[in-house]
Amino acid sequence: MWRWRYVSGRQLHGFRHYKYSAVDTNPLSVYIMQPIWNKIIKIVPLWIAPNLLTFSGFVMILFNYFLISFYDWDYTASGTSPGLVPTWVWLFSAFTTFCAYALDSIDGKHARRTQSSSPLGELFDHGLDSWATSIFVLSFFSVCSRDNGKTGVSVYTMYIYLSIVLFNFMCSHWEKYNTGVLFLPWGYDISQVVLIAAYLLTGTVGVEVWQKPLLFGYYITDVLVILLIGFSLFLSFPQTLYNIHRAHLKKTLKNDSLYEGLLPLVSPVLLFILLTVWVVLSPNNILAKQPRLFLWMVGVAFSNVICKVIMCQMSSTRPELFHWFLFPLALVVYAAVSGLLGSMEEAVLGVFTALLTAAHVHYGVCVGRQLSEHLNIYIFSLKKRVQE
Repeated sequence: MWRWRYVSGRQLHGFRHYKYSAVDTNPLSVYIMQPIWNKIIKIVPLWIAPNLLTFSGFVMILFNYFLISFYDWDYTASGTSPGLVPTWVWLFSAFTTFCAYALDSIDGKHARRTQSSSPLGELFDHGLDSWATSIFVLSFFSVCSRDNGKTGVSVYTMYIYLSIVLFNFMCSHWEKYNTGVLFLPWGYDISQVVLIAAYLLTGTVGVEVWQKPLLFGYYITDVLVILLIGFSLFLSFPQTLYNIHRAHLKKTLKNDSLYEGLLPLVSPVLLFILLTVWVVLSPNNILAKQPRLFLWMVGVAFSNVICKVIMCQMSSTRPELFHWFLFPLALVVYAAVSGLLGSMEEAVLGVFTALLTAAHVHYGVCVGRQLSEHLNIYIFSLKKRVQE
């Protein structure tokens, strides 16, 4: 069951010759956070595998998400005063978010410190990041609450907000697919600091802070959405295009043709088109009825699609035009919007989400095992495998 070979022989060969290249120009990261991480890394025992740090951070994010979901499944718990989520949950969220942020920031440093850097480690890190990105956002939605007629954010705004965040993540790896260099996005460090501050603010002041206008009748959540859209449209995406254009002028692009350069975008774009059609045309207003379940499914689907892109980028291979997941998704969307599912739409969403999540976990485990065997290393240990 766990021996399925998702990685082709050509990709395995490409991983053998992969070299990591990244550029970090974010002042927050370079001048403030990096000195902190350099001090924290000194207390990590040398026998701990870097992937164990990465996975521990992801588990903390996941546990925090399920904890918040227990108290606030439908994103309404923070819409009352006082909120229905205990204060300690918000403070715990701030703690786990900081720990996950720290662990994700020092895993690469620890790998270089223990001389255990490998393509598997980078893929493991970025693969979990592609999933954690949506989980961070879905946890934050419980802070601001869904629209109750007076305050909060509509579920459609939540969907747009999540889509923009995932779009930014996709652009970073599309950029690397074309340039061979990962230009670390400024938004990551900023978003982590904002998340931690939001949880601390909610835990100390209460959810009421999100229910009062901040400036000119705008709420804090309105300001954050405006800043996110502005950051994406006027800084992040233009910077991605500029870096690709500069690589083109320097003749360092990894892909010469426009088709090859745009190929990684086809499946993610089609994914969001199908999901948006489901959101807009659902007869049962599925997003309003099951926002947490639907948005979780969006995050898992995106993670699986973008993981394929990351693998192709690291192995210098061409990504498939259509991700396999698009076909069953298209069938489900058609059945939903055409009315064939009727009142069963929510149940089908639940089953579909469960199957997709299981398939994604299976994909991750099998790819990890396959690469660890190929590179003769263990995922969670610094010991070398014994050649059979």
